[in-house]
Amino acid sequence: MTNPPHIARRDPATVMRLSRLGALHQCRLSFMRQLTRRMARENWTFSRPAFEIDETGVGHAVYTAQGPNHAYSLVAFAHDLSPEQRSDRVIAEAWDATFALFDGIPSAADIQRLSQNVPLQEAGRVSEAELSLSRANRSVRLWAHVVDRLASGQQPDLDQIYKVGYLMRTTAVYGSGKFGAADREKIADRPETSGPFQAEMLSVYLTRVFVRDLVQHMARVKGGGQAVQLDPEIAKWLGIGNSTGLGMAPFIVNHPILFNNWIMAREEAIAKVRSIDKATAGEVAQFRQIFERSKLSVSWWRSEHPIQIEKLAALNTDLCAISEYLDQADLTKNQPWNQLILWAQNALSEEGQELLASLILEPYGELVDDLAGGMADSNAGAQVIDGAIPVGKVRDLIRGSFNWALDLNWNAAEHCARAWYVSEEKLEPRLGERFDEPIADYEQPLAPARDAALAFRALADWPDDTPIAEFLLRHPEHRHTVRRAQMSCVAPYGEIRDNTISAEVLPIDMLRAKLSFFGATHFDPRSDRWVRICMYSGAPYPEDLTDQNADLWVYPELAS
Repeated sequence: MTNPPHIARRDPATVMRLSRLGALHQCRLSFMRQLTRRMARENWTFSRPAFEIDETGVGHAVYTAQGPNHAYSLVAFAHDLSPEQRSDRVIAEAWDATFALFDGIPSAADIQRLSQNVPLQEAGRVSEAELSLSRANRSVRLWAHVVDRLASGQQPDLDQIYKVGYLMRTTAVYGSGKFGAADREKIADRPETSGPFQAEMLSVYLTRVFVRDLVQHMARVKGGGQAVQLDPEIAKWLGIGNSTGLGMAPFIVNHPILFNNWIMAREEAIAKVRSIDKATAGEVAQFRQIFERSKLSVSWWRSEHPIQIEKLAALNTDLCAISEYLDQADLTKNQPWNQLILWAQNALSEEGQELLASLILEPYGELVDDLAGGMADSNAGAQVIDGAIPVGKVRDLIRGSFNWALDLNWNAAEHCARAWYVSEEKLEPRLGERFDEPIADYEQPLAPARDAALAFRALADWPDDTPIAEFLLRHPEHRHTVRRAQMSCVAPYGEIRDNTISAEVLPIDMLRAKLSFFGATHFDPRSDRWVRICMYSGAPYPEDLTDQNADLWVYPELAS
């Protein structure tokens, strides 16, 4: 019997629209799940060599994760923050807790040095011994509720736990050389940190342990002998929140090959599963169970933002439609997963389509998990412009990614209403109104579609066989567009197929696309420019981590 033909990956023109990127969900290839699988598989050990927190909740703690070849230590500082100082904005100057991920095991001198810098965040400096720098604030009401309940010998109210989902939320996790931290190159060749954002995901994982320990410590301070520990089953559903704003949005524009590798790995995984001719009864049973568990997770998802409220309403309608389909379908034969995806394209919203695309991967770890090995960007040579490529080829490459943009009137207000710039105060990306603010002179090159159209127009009278180097000698302002066009040869999913400076652009779509690959859940936009999420909700704590629970923790268990 011959194998069925491999179904092709979905067209970038479909996948790379902002509305679809803004509907992506976590999957087996998400960075948090990659990390927990690895830590369990390699039998990492965890310890808490220091927990020197006083009765006011001030002090430091150290949490060490020991892998096969390297140790990593989260150095955490707890602070007594007044309510008027507490802010999730990037311009804040004080936080409830601050952190650094140390490469190895810190000495007393290291901790002393970090104590003078980490609490200052941007105003301080760390060294190449640190891999990340981060900070977090309490969810004030839930924190007070949990402390009070534990102090009085009771467990917290589950409804409040599910409603918020975290006791602290990070407002930034900086890495890759920022503020003096180690450059990516230092750890890129280590197996455990070769994948994207693995050091940052480890930092957040250990932060979650610290937050649990700190809230229990404060309950003991308040309640003395009558205080109780947090029930492990409740603690499991307390993740780490995150407030993410515009600073993250340009990342996926500025890293086309890296973002391509994320998307292409997911698309290849989807294509592999769609190509399966027949599913076993066990695989079908696992999929059906994961689908039911995902329905429970969605039922906990809350948002007050009109856009997400509408998307959640559509998603809940989609879940009913999927249930009806599954009640009638025989998923064991006739390329069942492909049939399911084809049905979804016409029957479901993009939110439902992308949830389903993630869920079909779950029974097939052995088939798709190895694709994670190609998600980093190790292709430095792709950044070098090949000046010998003929003009005609460059024109074709621009058409391939931006044909939709070439005939737009880029002087019309609706097509260029916004401009990206960098805040002088915080050196963070911002998005402003081009015609209402004096920002055009400071615009960042974050409108690749417009720039591609301008370059294409400038190429109009150049002969097809002319080396592109000759054009760039006359028009060096188009170098970045030519570079991106050449990158598209190896990165077909590297370009967003939408206008990133239009009057209708929603930066939250870019934020969600990136955060979905982190493994975030329960996206809650607070405006069109920032979003709250939850990380590691449901994940086992280090003392409970095993091969059996290291992966599917993202889906809540159904009541038996």
